[in-house]
Amino acid sequence: MATLRVLMFPFLAYGHISPYLNVAKKLADRGFLIYFCSTPINLKSTINKIPEKYADSIQLIELHLPELPQLPPHYHTTNGLPPNLNHILQKALKMSEPNFSKILQNLKPDLVIYDILQQWAKRVANEQNIPAVKLITSGAAVFSYFFNILKKPEVEFPFPAIYLRKIEQVRLSEMVAKSNKEKEPDDGDLLADGNMQIMLMSTSRTIEAKYIDYCTELTNWKVVPVGPPFQDPITNDADDMELIDWLGTKDENSTVFVCFGSEYFLSKEDMEEVAFGLELSNVNFIWVARFPKGEEKNFEDALPKGFLERIGERGRVLDKFAPQPRILNHPSTGGFISHCGWNSAMESIDFGVPIVAMPMHLDQPMNARLIVELGIAVEIVRDDDGKIHRGEIAETLRGVITGKTGENLRAKVRDISKNLKSIRDEEMDVAAQELIQLCRNSNK
Repeated sequence: MATLRVLMFPFLAYGHISPYLNVAKKLADRGFLIYFCSTPINLKSTINKIPEKYADSIQLIELHLPELPQLPPHYHTTNGLPPNLNHILQKALKMSEPNFSKILQNLKPDLVIYDILQQWAKRVANEQNIPAVKLITSGAAVFSYFFNILKKPEVEFPFPAIYLRKIEQVRLSEMVAKSNKEKEPDDGDLLADGNMQIMLMSTSRTIEAKYIDYCTELTNWKVVPVGPPFQDPITNDADDMELIDWLGTKDENSTVFVCFGSEYFLSKEDMEEVAFGLELSNVNFIWVARFPKGEEKNFEDALPKGFLERIGERGRVLDKFAPQPRILNHPSTGGFISHCGWNSAMESIDFGVPIVAMPMHLDQPMNARLIVELGIAVEIVRDDDGKIHRGEIAETLRGVITGKTGENLRAKVRDISKNLKSIRDEEMDVAAQELIQLCRNSNK
C-alpha cells in the first residue's frame, strides 16, 4: 500500500496537542505522512517541538477559526485563555467546520485521527468518505470510569481503587451541569457508539491492562494503546544550564520537582501550604510556581514573607517553563509533586521518578488513584473542605525523599519504566497495523 496520509486533529489544548504530536512522530517513524492540524497560535509553539528529521513527514496545517470580537487569534488556544472564554473557544472551533471540510477536500487524507472533544470532525470526514478514528489523550482507568457513570450508571465501577472523594464528586457534577448547559444540539454525543471498531489511547498495557479490557467491554470498541510520551533526545538549552548545574550539586534522589502543569494554578491558600510544606520538609526542591496570564505576581508577594531567604540554596523557585524531561531524568531528582495530569504522570513513570500526587480536578484525581494503586505514588489528601495542609506535605516529602517509602516507590517505578520501554515499540507497531488495515477495509 502507498504511504498512508493521516490528518491529526487534536483539541486546542497543550495537554492534547502534546500526545497527538507524540503519536504523529511514532507514525512518521513507521512511514506514514502526517498532516498536523491546529490553529496558527498552537502550531507556532509546536514547531520547535518537531525535530529536524520529521521536516518532510510531519506537515503543519493551519486551521483558521472565525474571528469573534471577544476571541482574537492569540486566544485560539486554551493556553492562557481566560476561563470565561472557554465556551466561546469551543463555539469558534465548531464554527470552523467549513474550513476543516475544505482542508480535507484539498489534502484528501486516507484517515483522520480526531479528538473526542471534536466529535463533529468525524462526521465531516465521513461525509467525504474518509474513515476517522478517535485518539483519547487520557488513560483507560479514567475513560472507563466516566463512561461507566454516563452510560451505565446502574453498574458499579468494578475497580474500587479508582473512586472520587465527596468534594471531587461535587465539583464534577457542577462541571457536567455547566457543560450540558453550554452544549449545542448538534455537537454529537461524545460517547456515541458509531460503527468505528478501534479507538487509540495514550496508555500501555504495562500500566492499565485491566482498565483497557474494561473499556473494550463497556464500549464494544477495540482499545489500541499507543504508549506513553516518547522522549525526544534531551537537548542542552543554555537558559537551563544554571538550573541543571545547581541540581548537579545535590545528592542522588535528594531533590523534589514541584510542577502543576501548564494550565492549572494553585489558589493563594494552596500556594502558601505548599511553600511551608517545602520549607518544613528540609528537602531540596525546584518549584515551578506559575500564575494565570494577566495575574502574574511578583514572587515576593505571592510566597510567605521571607520564604526565599529562609530556604537559601536548598531550593529554586521559577516562574517560567522548566525543562521537565531534563529535571526528571536527572539522578538528583528523587520525587515529583504533580497535579497528575496524564502526560505528566506518564512522563514521570517513563523516567522512573515516584510521584507525590496533588490532584486538582477533571481526570487528575483518578490518575492519582491509579498511580497509587500501581505502587509508585503517595497522595496528599485534601480535607473535607478541599484544603491541603503543610504538615502532611512536609511529612510525605520526607518519606519519599529520605525514607523507606521513597526506596520502595523508586524500586517499583523503575521496574514499571523498564517494562514500558520494552513494550513501547511493539504496541505502536500493532497500532500502525490496525490503522493500515482500517484504511484498506474502507477502500474496499
